[in-house]
Amino acid sequence: MAIPAASLGPSALGQSGPGSMAPWCSVNSGPTRYVLGMQELFRGHSKTREFPAHSAKVHSVAWSCDGRRLASGSFDKTASVFLLEKDRLVKENNYRGHGDSVDQLCWHPSNPDLFVTASGDKTIRIWDVRTTKCIATVNTKGENINICWSPDGQTIAVGNKDDVVTFIDAKTHRSKAEEQFKFEVNEISWNNDNNMFFLTNGNGCINILSYPELKPVQSINAHPSNCICIKFDPMGKYFATGSADALVSLWDVDELVCVRCFSRLDWPVRTLSFSHDGKMLASASEDHFIDIAEVETGDKLWEVQCESPTFTVAWHPKRPLLAFACDDKDGKYDSSREAGTVKLFGLPNDS
Repeated sequence: MAIPAASLGPSALGQSGPGSMAPWCSVNSGPTRYVLGMQELFRGHSKTREFPAHSAKVHSVAWSCDGRRLASGSFDKTASVFLLEKDRLVKENNYRGHGDSVDQLCWHPSNPDLFVTASGDKTIRIWDVRTTKCIATVNTKGENINICWSPDGQTIAVGNKDDVVTFIDAKTHRSKAEEQFKFEVNEISWNNDNNMFFLTNGNGCINILSYPELKPVQSINAHPSNCICIKFDPMGKYFATGSADALVSLWDVDELVCVRCFSRLDWPVRTLSFSHDGKMLASASEDHFIDIAEVETGDKLWEVQCESPTFTVAWHPKRPLLAFACDDKDGKYDSSREAGTVKLFGLPNDS
């Protein structure tokens, strides 16, 4: 059975210690000009600001394609949308209708007004920020935990706890195809070219299907334990996977070979995000920091401190701003503190 990444703990996954297997490929001769430049930027823009979003923990954050809005999905059964105004997020709306937790959401790849939410209530809902209404509710067979929108905007794929992935026509809102998998499906994604469909699974493999035929192309043994999350870089050169072995591995899209590993986290990697230029990779776990690496070298570029485990990270599509959400109820905070905040890193220190 698939488990939402937000609920993964070390006991469930068999935690491995730091550096348990780190196949570093090259010896480095000091930081690159890009790393030095970004470090200089973050020294003046290292502020993280919190914004109240929900009445319970936030499972998922995502930016609209134009970067004007950030959406968040929560255990409180709602989605929230914020407008990015200069150095702050201003709450625009709260979207109600789901009968259970909103585990994941994503925006239309090219229409900045539409986003879709996946919920444990056995539905997905498509929302339009112009009318603030739900424009479609699609009933599915199981409790939904993963969702992605195809790069061409035509199809929404949703995965449920019973390892069924349903492909839904984004215009007619009808199911086009349904696949039952014999392994635990974790995260799902199309490649940028829209002709292959990737799934990470509980056996540490990446399964690749042709699209739209959905015929198996390849299965890659990526990690020795549960492969949790997958993201493609906007440039189409790499994809990255995060695993229960606390490693992030970077893969060449064309060759389907592992290029390098990032091993600074100690806990299962729950969430990943590439920056808009494809040069930075943020990864997070139950460690109380978010690792920001330079993609080309694997070097540590920065770390964002947090007081509790991180569920979700998302780089802004145009600027070096990182949205994220943590488990704000782990006892580190005093009990009067509002849970369900969305956070933004990369703001000017004097803002």
